Amino acid sequence: MASSASEAKRLPALARIWDAPVEPLNVDKLGGEADAVFLALPDTLAAEIAPALANRGARVFDLSGAFRLRDAALRKRWYPHTGETSMPIVYGLTERRRLELATAKLVACPGCYPTAAVLALQPLVAASLVEPGIVIDAKSGVSGAGKTPTERTHFSECHDSISAYGVFAHRHAAEIEQELGTPVTFVPHLVPLDRGIFETIYARLRAGVDEAAVASALTRAYADSPFVRLTGADLPEIKHVAHTNFCDIGWRVQGQQLVMVACIDNLVKGAAGQAIQNFNIVFGFDETTGLN
Repeated sequence: MASSASEAKRLPALARIWDAPVEPLNVDKLGGEADAVFLALPDTLAAEIAPALANRGARVFDLSGAFRLRDAALRKRWYPHTGETSMPIVYGLTERRRLELATAKLVACPGCYPTAAVLALQPLVAASLVEPGIVIDAKSGVSGAGKTPTERTHFSECHDSISAYGVFAHRHAAEIEQELGTPVTFVPHLVPLDRGIFETIYARLRAGVDEAAVASALTRAYADSPFVRLTGADLPEIKHVAHTNFCDIGWRVQGQQLVMVACIDNLVKGAAGQAIQNFNIVFGFDETTGLN
């Protein structure tokens, strides 16, 4: 084992998972030698490193929020320390951006809340089936808050409790609105689970739109999407998607009222799994490789 922090090391915690040496970051070396790089870094570091790697020839899959928002003013508000880049960026919601992903050099993998919300709503919004005024009631397990310890995520604070947070002040709302092209009311909640995103979505259908039109739009949108499962009136649950790359979407209609439920595992479809799914598209592999 190397004795200096500047040299390659082997980490016992990764034994039999990754037995190769772990080397200090060298952007020139990594960008020149790697075909693909996955970044799971703080926003400010990702904003600096991702374009540098892509400019050196690597295809970059960034899991931070640094490149998700296209509007400069919104990016400055929600990610004020990330700066600008002239490099083309593809928003990596796989099912909605396959054609763009095929030639992408820098992929901004979506946030976990937007992944579930946009997959559920975008086909309906694009087909003009719903009125303005969408409400997204979202709940996340503790891992959705990241790994930095806080009072809010301390076991004794969140156990046996549920709390709303980021009301009118969560950066994922801007991401959802960007992809849908319409304002939404988005309220996230922290629930005492290790993992999982559960979103209950309320919308009003336009005059003349019925349940069959909703089902038809979703079926057409995801006919060739192996990781979106449409459950119809059988509303999904977090346990149905935990430890998988699936997004399950169910819905019920009463008159012009629409209620949808969308569930994902925030650590898989909401993060690492979707990044691998994007990698498969970029490099021409079967979309499900490594994910089933």
